[in-house]
Amino acid sequence: MTEQVVVIGAGVIGITTALELQRRGHSVLVLDKGGVAAETSAGNAGAFAFPEVEPLATPGIMRKAPKWLLDPLGPLSIPPAYAFKIAPWMYRFWRASQPGQYTRLLEAQANLMRLSAAALERLLPAVNGEPLMQRDGQMQLYESEAEFRASLQAWEVRRAHGIKFELLESPEAIAEKQPGLSSRFTHAGFTPDWLNTIEPKKWVEHLAQAFRDRQGRIEQQDIRALTPLENGVRITTQGGTIDTAKLVLAAGAWSHHLARTLGDHIPLETERGYNTTLPKGAFDLRMHLTFSRHGFVASRINGGVRVGGAVELAGLNLPPNFKRAETLLKKATQFLPGLNTEGGTQWMGFRPSLPDSMPVIGRSPNAAKVFYAFGHGHLGLTQSAGTAELVAALIDDRDAPISVAPYAPERF
Repeated sequence: MTEQVVVIGAGVIGITTALELQRRGHSVLVLDKGGVAAETSAGNAGAFAFPEVEPLATPGIMRKAPKWLLDPLGPLSIPPAYAFKIAPWMYRFWRASQPGQYTRLLEAQANLMRLSAAALERLLPAVNGEPLMQRDGQMQLYESEAEFRASLQAWEVRRAHGIKFELLESPEAIAEKQPGLSSRFTHAGFTPDWLNTIEPKKWVEHLAQAFRDRQGRIEQQDIRALTPLENGVRITTQGGTIDTAKLVLAAGAWSHHLARTLGDHIPLETERGYNTTLPKGAFDLRMHLTFSRHGFVASRINGGVRVGGAVELAGLNLPPNFKRAETLLKKATQFLPGLNTEGGTQWMGFRPSLPDSMPVIGRSPNAAKVFYAFGHGHLGLTQSAGTAELVAALIDDRDAPISVAPYAPERF
């Protein structure tokens, strides 16, 4: 069986890319082992975090890491059973955080954010997506004057890249925008152009339905390997083979395993994120809240509240540690004193992350008909529409709207 383009991955990157390719006239088949939004796209915080132009690998971040790592339930943890395996990734992360590398990565992140914000606005009317958006902004909270002052450099970086924001310097100013917060939060930064979806799984399912309505097909397949052909790619599944002229690999945290069958070794690791989703009425949340020092957020999901975040570098196979979700929820009750924590649902997801904080977007070095679109870390939802436009340009052999060099697979 031969298809024009096959997309592997039915998360937000894969489905958005399939839609863009379909819009440009391609016949597209999407394959995924679990189905639409079966993994990380189902349970993330639902944020389109376009103001977050700084990469995670920032100068000086490794000085903070030892303190974080001493707390197994803190903002960043590495289980002892995984420490040796992740050491090479951490070394690459440290190198990416050096000042010279940081400047280059900041520009690449900002460019992809600008493209993605514009691409989302192009996508929304095409799929009648506005009813699934919440344009409420985001507030980043600080607990002291010193913590706030330390953040000002990052706010100036945002200003330099055209990000709108308002700085709030009293609990009273914060309460005007979001009542009910603990008075421990003395300062904040508000970004009005931040938006969220009402529920990330619903958003991806909505996109998938738009894709199907335009004669797109989505199938569940357990994919084992990829093999280059003279005029395409062979996909080996549990039950047979599928040949395609061109292929997009957008399988999130599992992508590097399939890339390895082509001889491409991409240093992808898994940031495991935890959350608890509380039902409607849990708290009168007016916007997305970021608790900066504690590494987690609270977002509005289906009228309820999702509390989650933090980073556990632990790969795909270790059992989940839901004490991390419980710790975040306990902190949230201190920060949001009126929060009702009854009836919550816990979740853990795998964020596919590369050590320089940039995704892989580009042609496989070892297979000319294979295009990569994975490794977005915390920003898969945010950067999905921009990634889709870049991949479509590469597949059509057209000039991309921004340079793809910073995201190229061969950079490793």
